[in-house]
Amino acid sequence: MAEIITMPRLSDTMEEGTVATWLKQVGDKIEEGDMLAEIETDKATMEFESFNEGYLLYIGVEEGGSAPVDTLLAIIGAKDEDVTALIADFKVSTDTSTEVSKETKAEVVPEVKAAKQEAVVTAVTPSGDRIFISPLARKMASERNININSVIGTGENGRIVKRDIENYQSSNTVAASAPAESVAVARPLAIGEESFEEVSNSKMRKIIAKRLGESKFMAPHYYLMIDINMDNAITSRKAINALPDTKVSFNDMVVKAVAMALKKHPKVNSQWAEDTIRINHHVHVGVAVAVEDGLVVPVVKFTDQQSLTQINAAVKDLAGRARIKKILPNEMEGSTFTVSNLGMFGISEFTSIINQPNSAIMSVGAIIQQPIVKDGEIVVGNMMKVSMACDHRTVDGATGAAFLKTFKEFMENPVTMLA
Repeated sequence: MAEIITMPRLSDTMEEGTVATWLKQVGDKIEEGDMLAEIETDKATMEFESFNEGYLLYIGVEEGGSAPVDTLLAIIGAKDEDVTALIADFKVSTDTSTEVSKETKAEVVPEVKAAKQEAVVTAVTPSGDRIFISPLARKMASERNININSVIGTGENGRIVKRDIENYQSSNTVAASAPAESVAVARPLAIGEESFEEVSNSKMRKIIAKRLGESKFMAPHYYLMIDINMDNAITSRKAINALPDTKVSFNDMVVKAVAMALKKHPKVNSQWAEDTIRINHHVHVGVAVAVEDGLVVPVVKFTDQQSLTQINAAVKDLAGRARIKKILPNEMEGSTFTVSNLGMFGISEFTSIINQPNSAIMSVGAIIQQPIVKDGEIVVGNMMKVSMACDHRTVDGATGAAFLKTFKEFMENPVTMLA
């Protein structure tokens, strides 16, 4: 008996999926546990596993095609089994519209491109001795006995216009009226073809645009900035990394300090709802990671309870799997605060859009040596700029400022994070 496989819901926010790649083709033998396809969700691209045995008899969504959750994705059954009636019973209307859309696009787009190319060639590559000139410029040239063959047009696509006739001087006139070194040299007209390419937006890119747009325009953002002296952090990190089998980054220290500061300022560790504000007593810090198609935010669960080395291992594992699309949806859910760090790219200062439903996001810049005043003297200090975007519905200015003050104290005295 044939089994219908539908588009799975691979994350709690997934509404539709895109088939990035089919790993099996119609007619292939399928074993339980075989990977059927790579499906792109709103958060990641994941391999979809078969829980059935048999032969792949039908593919409902082609590679690159999108379909809502629970749409007919494939049918697995006995070899050469007739599934025509089964497909009809399922009544999938999206298949027909998708195919029509693809066929129409394939037929129309080349015609449009060809028409555009022909128009450009006709405009910039005149045939024979034809000269492009405006009616007014032609009349002025006739009145002044100017040979239009010797005039260089500066209008669109080399067209001769009024100013070209007004500014025209024959070679004899120029030679008689100006010194040799001041003779104007005709500037060659740059002729080319404008071009561009369009890249289809991935499912992830569309969702990022939607979510960040909603966050920016629905949540009233305000921004707080603070400078952190990283001298002690640099010294502490060197000492920690000198231990056997130990590796800690500055970002790990930031994540740890954020988690500890959130425990002291729980109002920052909150979420807005229309009738209530949810203040979380657990701390799950999301760490923004750049991937090929956009940005994902793996979550380090119960961050405040983890050591620096545990945070380092967790972030390294999550970020590594996110970049190769092996991270699980539930590993990117449930954050209560987010950290975005661009310091490794040399960015000294920036602001971020809040990762909803969090109430705040921290943006971390590079550590830069600069003059500072210490004990009344100007010395070189290692400074790091940090900004925090806050949702004013949940985090007041004084609350956000107090949180950053505590965060600064942890970062400038790292030994307090080891207690």
